[in-house]
Amino acid sequence: MMTPFTRGRRTALAVGLAALMAVAATPGEARPGSGSSMGSRGSKTFSAPPPTATAPGAPAPMQRSMTQPGPQMGAPAAPQRRFGGGFFAGLLGAGLLGALIGGGFFGGLGGIASFLGLLLQVGLLIGVVLLVMRFFRRRQAEPAMAGAYNRSGPAAGPGPGGPLGGLGGGLGGLGAGLGGGGAAAAARPAQRDEVGIGPQDFEAFERTLGQVQLAYGAEDVATLRRLTTPEMAGYFTEELRANAARGVVNRIADVKLQQGDLAESWREGPVDYATVAMRYTLRDAVINRANGQVVETNPPEATEVWTFLRERGGPWVVSAIQQTR
Repeated sequence: MMTPFTRGRRTALAVGLAALMAVAATPGEARPGSGSSMGSRGSKTFSAPPPTATAPGAPAPMQRSMTQPGPQMGAPAAPQRRFGGGFFAGLLGAGLLGALIGGGFFGGLGGIASFLGLLLQVGLLIGVVLLVMRFFRRRQAEPAMAGAYNRSGPAAGPGPGGPLGGLGGGLGGLGAGLGGGGAAAAARPAQRDEVGIGPQDFEAFERTLGQVQLAYGAEDVATLRRLTTPEMAGYFTEELRANAARGVVNRIADVKLQQGDLAESWREGPVDYATVAMRYTLRDAVINRANGQVVETNPPEATEVWTFLRERGGPWVVSAIQQTR
């Protein structure tokens, strides 16, 4: 006859599993948006942006967004892909509840020889669910990549607002692969540019990239609110508060765009949207607030997909940041 769990062991199990889920679900936080995809892209929030020369792969789906997925936004798979959410959370929560009340995974604790046996079952379940999630993520990424070329629509006319070949001077003139023709140009997908993005817009995107990074490093919440949507400003403020609670500050300097190009631009009523892939370099370190010592240094280069929006006649502000994979 199996010895029942003591109250202390059940409490330890609950705390341990909760900690496992919390650690697995929490992305690393350095520079704004690092480690997670967040924000809103209007009706395209849950649709992958078309690939570009700067970001040829599909970016990670949104992990945090105030936009609610709906039928018009494509398959709302992002919330289910998060570790600890949806199907996985239901299974793990059911097993944890069963352990606390004397039941458990696969028919109860009566069939488990010991506490170690329960942990082994939990580990096996986590492994199986992760494999299933990885399989479906790969299957869903393939049609997203295949459909990106179809979603881009017909190529726009030549000139500053036309296809990528006319944007070589944008983003500081550094967009390798944007200009020129020949085989390289023919291999690039035509981008949908309904707004007519020009050199001044690209300059605004590049300038905002640097200003947001520096404001984040300076913990300048007022500037972040001016340069981003209220949703994005809220996410950044949460990250800064988390850093303060840990006793660290994320210092950022020397932000320089190396390459960038337009993925797509479109209109929704009075709002213009533009999604841009950008590869940039920076100095990024986490500093101990008390003694000024470096706690960690982060990679000196990043490639991300940023979405900007503007009201008619207003300035561009950041509405989403997606990580590349």
